[in-house]
Amino acid sequence: MTTELEIISHSSDETHTLGVQLGQNTKAGDVLLLTGELGAGKTTLTQGIAQGLEVAERPRSPTFVMATEYHGRLPLYHLDLYRVDHVAELGELGLDEYLSGEGVTVVEWADRAPHAFPADCLWISLESIDEDTRRVSMTADGDRHVALLASLKSRASTMENR
Repeated sequence: MTTELEIISHSSDETHTLGVQLGQNTKAGDVLLLTGELGAGKTTLTQGIAQGLEVAERPRSPTFVMATEYHGRLPLYHLDLYRVDHVAELGELGLDEYLSGEGVTVVEWADRAPHAFPADCLWISLESIDEDTRRVSMTADGDRHVALLASLKSRASTMENR
């Protein structure tokens, strides 16, 4: 089962709030795969997800670290594949352990290794429309992530009406 949802975010605050909503509704084992060009808001969304998971720290872009674990209501595994050149590097990173862990996995630049992830996941594409506005396109595969998208529909209509 696949479903899609598109939201227009008019500010980084709205992108962050969308992340909070996602984080509040995630469960252990959820996999959120983020795509978008540099500056599109992937880290801002991740920071919101962390807040929704009650993580005390503010996640930073892990571009040079590749993986950071944060602790909150559930562990947040924040991965960044920007510097991954070969799929083999994902084994060295321990991707399978993160994906099968007891937390929520958020992967920035997930499109660098699209076949490395489980079928049951939520793809989130952030596209810059202008300096402040982002198109956030979400595609959920699998019952769990379809339900997660359903929980966001009321927020989507609120953001669209601004």
